[in-house]
Amino acid sequence: MTVLRRLLVAMLLMMLHCFATAADTFPAPQSGAPSAPPAPAKLVFANRTIFVFRSVLTGYPPEERAEGARKRLDAALARNGAQQPGIRPITEGTQVMLDGALLFLVTPADINPLAGDTTDSVANESAATLGKALLERREQASPRYLLIAAALCAAATLAYALILHGLRQMHRWVGKRSTQAISRRLGQVKLKNVRILDAEHYVAFMRQLVNLLIWGLRLMATYLWLAFVMGKIPYSRSWGERLQDYLIDVATSVAQGIIEALPGLVLVAVIAAIARLVMLTAASVFQRVESGELQIAWLDRDTATPTRRILNVVIWLFALAMAYPYLPGAHTAAFQGVSVLVGLMVSIGASSIVGQGASGLILMYARSLRKGEYVRIGESEGTVVELGMFETRLRTGLGEEITMPNAWVLSNTTKNYSRAHAGTGFVLDTTVTIGYDTPWRQVHAMLELAAARIEDIAATPKPYVMQIGLSDFYPEYRLVAYATVETPRRRAEVLNQLHQQIIDVFNEYGVAITSPHFTQEPATPHVIPKENWHPAPAVAPIDLARDQQQ
Repeated sequence: MTVLRRLLVAMLLMMLHCFATAADTFPAPQSGAPSAPPAPAKLVFANRTIFVFRSVLTGYPPEERAEGARKRLDAALARNGAQQPGIRPITEGTQVMLDGALLFLVTPADINPLAGDTTDSVANESAATLGKALLERREQASPRYLLIAAALCAAATLAYALILHGLRQMHRWVGKRSTQAISRRLGQVKLKNVRILDAEHYVAFMRQLVNLLIWGLRLMATYLWLAFVMGKIPYSRSWGERLQDYLIDVATSVAQGIIEALPGLVLVAVIAAIARLVMLTAASVFQRVESGELQIAWLDRDTATPTRRILNVVIWLFALAMAYPYLPGAHTAAFQGVSVLVGLMVSIGASSIVGQGASGLILMYARSLRKGEYVRIGESEGTVVELGMFETRLRTGLGEEITMPNAWVLSNTTKNYSRAHAGTGFVLDTTVTIGYDTPWRQVHAMLELAAARIEDIAATPKPYVMQIGLSDFYPEYRLVAYATVETPRRRAEVLNQLHQQIIDVFNEYGVAITSPHFTQEPATPHVIPKENWHPAPAVAPIDLARDQQQ
């Protein structure tokens, strides 16, 4: 009984001690404050992470579990056994063993079930990692292996040095040859025997590009050399494996991205080829319309060029819209952000451009203006030298070239002097004011005579004079003729010659080109008797009829 009593007392004291230890180790949480999860602890051996403890087991936090596993591993290694890792599943989890001795236990709380991990799979990975670490530990103690590893590292270092030397030589050779090639090629790019490109900028850009390429190759060679050397040293082999795995992952990701993008790129190429074929087919039709070989009711030579350009833009926009979803990275946030930015810029800044372009299209398709025609737009007068999408340019022939926005041209009255009579160049007119004391028939005859003396004025249709106004002091006479020249400078010369001939003819017949004004009534009325209505060179209707009869 005495012995039984003592055993019961000893067991009671042990239970009290365990409760007290548990209370000290895990204090009761404060009200309202959740307990923080324990910090993970790693079991590291031979520079390799064997396992990461994340949970508390029978009152032992992860840090104490890792320390205990390390001590048991050292004890197993001290026995100099076969050093064979293994696992053993039990009810609580999976044990990791070394030569049949327990090292640590992998519990369900230590793994991530959402990633598909199980205690057995994690224990197998830990055992495999432990096997690698034990092998590297044995290799570190092997002089033969260390000698072979040192020889391989020396050979790799020598190869690395030779590669760096070769890259240095290649840098010089490529830089020299590229500089010479660019200078020679750009020197051949001339416009009217004048070199238009400066080779210095392109040479500097090529040098920077070559430097970037060479440094990239150097970094790649350094990366491979470092991964190889670290992989041959047992202690740093895990670091070398990480470098190799990272390089393989990057290469795999790039190759996978290229392979995944190939179907989309093939579709983009097919869409581009179809768009190009349609554009070439349409271009062949428009070229025949422009040359006059093909006649289409709604299309002529003047509108064929802008229609072809508009159709090309529509085709490529449609092709871009079709190919956009298949472009690599089209669904990424960066690509979509750039698309939104471009759309915003176009919508904000293109309103005036769209208005000018629409006005240009209206002018082209309304056919109110054509290149080479002589027109008057507002206060500007000259030959149309360009009818573009956004602007119209006139050349006056007096050393001026006037550029007008198409929206302004469309909002002003346009007088076209090149369509009054088919087969001639353009209308040529001038206005003079002669007093009422000069017979109007004489003025008509003198103006027609002046026009007949100009070689560049067409004889058919015949020039004619109209009285466009009867002012208080003088009538206004306008001479209208048709010039055969088409260049703006020649038109200015013809108009100058016409003015000279008008002055000469009026001087020959004693008629002053004046615009009289009166401050009081004249002493004699300025009335011309009927017998003086046809002074020379005017011909009276009776004389004209007599001449025709004879």
